[in-house]
Amino acid sequence: MTEHAGVMLGSDSPSGTSRVPEFRVLTVCTANLYRSPLAECLLRKRLAAVRETIHLSSAGTQAVPGTPMERVAASAVVARGGEPSATGARRLTAGLVERADLVLGAGVEHREAAVRLAPVRALSRAFSLREFARLVRAEDGADLVDPAARFTALVAGAAARRGAATADTADDDVADPLGGSEAVVRECVRRVEESVERIAVAMGLG
Repeated sequence: MTEHAGVMLGSDSPSGTSRVPEFRVLTVCTANLYRSPLAECLLRKRLAAVRETIHLSSAGTQAVPGTPMERVAASAVVARGGEPSATGARRLTAGLVERADLVLGAGVEHREAAVRLAPVRALSRAFSLREFARLVRAEDGADLVDPAARFTALVAGAAARRGAATADTADDDVADPLGGSEAVVRECVRRVEESVERIAVAMGLG
């Protein structure tokens, strides 16, 4: 059973109650129509091997609740063997950030929005998607078998590297493709997919 918007990705337990997710990843963009649901769905597909432990959802800083996922983004997910989000957009809230173990914004502005909503929780757990993919290292969780513990170690390692003076932050945003040309759309999908792949490899799913 694949679900969205705060519901665990996985099957119910034999007792009929849903298992509690051990690690929550929240992807964020502006309208929650293209970049964040695209990242959510591609991560869900790529992290399918740990689907019972890793929970994925998305939100938008200016989302109009209930608006469906952008058709082109949904088509990109299907083309890559994934399942598009069937749940409409939702607005980013402090509660969503507080419950997330990792927040991945489409751009630096979305990371900053999460930190403003829940500074104590998000300061070391919020990144832009590209930033996290750039900073994450498989060796941080190499000795950990449990997927949630491994992801937690990857987040801690990435946060520790963020302050490096030599860090290249020029490529940390994914531009909004809404209303853009076909080339702009392709570049958005490529950048999201590339970041998702780096995260999956760091999780030992190469």
